[in-house]
Amino acid sequence: MSLLSMLVATAIGIAVNRDLLSVVMLSSIYGLLSANFFVTMDAVDVAFTEAAVGAGISPLLMFTTMAIVGRYEKLPHRWSLSALVLVSITGALLLVATMDMPAFGAPDAPAQQHVAPRYIEQSGQEVGIPNIVTSVLATYRGFDTFGEVTVIFTAGVGVLSLLMIGDRATKPLSSHLLKASQHKILRIVSKVLIAPILLFALYVQFHGDYGPGGGFQAGVIFAAAIIVYTMLFGLDSARQVIDQGWVRVMAAVGVLLYGAVGVVSMVNGGNFLDYDVLAKDPIHGQHYGIIVIELGVGITVAAVMVLIYFSFAGRLVDRGHQDD
Repeated sequence: MSLLSMLVATAIGIAVNRDLLSVVMLSSIYGLLSANFFVTMDAVDVAFTEAAVGAGISPLLMFTTMAIVGRYEKLPHRWSLSALVLVSITGALLLVATMDMPAFGAPDAPAQQHVAPRYIEQSGQEVGIPNIVTSVLATYRGFDTFGEVTVIFTAGVGVLSLLMIGDRATKPLSSHLLKASQHKILRIVSKVLIAPILLFALYVQFHGDYGPGGGFQAGVIFAAAIIVYTMLFGLDSARQVIDQGWVRVMAAVGVLLYGAVGVVSMVNGGNFLDYDVLAKDPIHGQHYGIIVIELGVGITVAAVMVLIYFSFAGRLVDRGHQDD
């Protein structure tokens, strides 16, 4: 109850605050509180994702966006009666709808009668992966996960396309948001921490079969380390380490790697994304297939996140150089 109260208070603060810097910080706090809430609900994998995205990489991207739109909300605050009425009606309908839902943890709930027992009782024999969440996402819902990776890639292409259309709305560079060379403590601490963060991302990537983690979480953690390095040492230094052209290629390679597993499965006589045919032992085939597709997910997620940040930061830097 205390976590829910803090979530509500944070959401209200985000809605009424006109200082975008405060809004970004509150959004990060909201993501951290949500991650804690998911942990208390025993949804550790979801908490992992929320902590990496909601409290990690999203605030970094928002800071970059602030360099374009400015720190403070420009439009005067106006109350719309029609919007308030619409939101109130929608909220009331949602509350009414929850009354028809089964109680949390009720043994007679439909999910407890069919879906959950199916995965819990049979995934160990069929997939052989201790982490049931990974089994569900990579095997039973392999098509859905493939669609999610494709959506991430498409979203990255869309963002890059929009950023390439003119620069009339771009404001002068806010260098303190993109390069913190004067902060020696941050630079020294980052040199110590960035390498372990990247190593931890690899651990999350290849240990997702046995514990919380996987390609989505690992990709975001890896990208967050690159973005932190870029913010502290500058875009030019980051571009010397990471070639942006290769990052674009890797964003597509991850999706192709995922799809290639399905094609290889069909060539070996199975269905699309049927990992059983990838090895003589079906359990080994499941392991091989899951490792490869999770690697594809991690590559695409990391590449798209880095590309989006590089595109935002590059646009600002180029504009700042023109203004100079």
